[in-house]
Amino acid sequence: MFQLPDSNRSNFTVREFVIAGGERSLEEFYTELSVSLLLVYLITLIGNLVIIVLVLVDHRLHTPMYYFLWNLSFVDIMITTTVIPKMLAVCLMKDNVISFEGCFLQMYFFLSFESTECFLLTVMAYDRYIAICKPLHYSTIITDRTCVILVAIAWILGLLGPIISVILATQLPFCGPNKVIYWFCDYPPVVQLACTDTTFLIDLALAVAMIVIYIPFLIVVWSYIRIIICIFRIRSGDGRRKAFSTCSSHLMIVLTYFISNGFVYIVVKIENISSDTRTLLAVCYSFATPMANPIIYSLRNKEIRDSFRRELRKQV
Repeated sequence: MFQLPDSNRSNFTVREFVIAGGERSLEEFYTELSVSLLLVYLITLIGNLVIIVLVLVDHRLHTPMYYFLWNLSFVDIMITTTVIPKMLAVCLMKDNVISFEGCFLQMYFFLSFESTECFLLTVMAYDRYIAICKPLHYSTIITDRTCVILVAIAWILGLLGPIISVILATQLPFCGPNKVIYWFCDYPPVVQLACTDTTFLIDLALAVAMIVIYIPFLIVVWSYIRIIICIFRIRSGDGRRKAFSTCSSHLMIVLTYFISNGFVYIVVKIENISSDTRTLLAVCYSFATPMANPIIYSLRNKEIRDSFRRELRKQV
């Protein structure tokens, strides 16, 4: 049974953690890993910044869909910025020490931004459902006020979701060891270092994660079932293609998000691959959606491409 330490006890003998990454077998590949991480970070950062700037400066993109996309791009930048710079420091400079407070802040922001992304994808699915299934009522349902409320709810739920689990984890007695066998301060690898039974906290965090992932997932599935039904009811082929094109980019991002999260869970459970490979694959797939977002919207969305060309011509 999990118990909080006595208030008179010197709780935190551990004042810093060591980010060990993988085991020693991966150290010879740190240069290649750092190049890959830097490439992922640059693609994510530059690509999502381009989307944010285009949505802000191009009045043609001042619509609900792109307002949601703007927020999604911002969250993607924050997810990778929370984690990848420290991973690069570990690989390139062997700077693998992080303070107690810094570790839990990194943990909280990573979990909260990941949760916010899930809720934003759900909001975007609802927006596409209204746009395709109720086009005549779209402007009266998805108003500017509604957009702000939906985005605010996504951010509030995302930021509040992991807060109880993280606060409880900071109250655990950490008396050694302090080596985190992972690439950043994720919840299970850190909590398992506590000098007490943490079964309750691990189960609590898992329950919260299941709520954050599966309830939005069910809403997204429901939305796309309705969208598919509405598309098949459209008589003309051109109409069906146009309707599908309005949600294809978002559908690809949703699939990337949920498939990558499911892949992480499967990889962690596989026993016939090394712990290094398991850990590295789990971490890499955590960044699949932030990196895929600007790539997919650049390739699949004509309005984004046209806006980029217009802004580029203005600068030439």
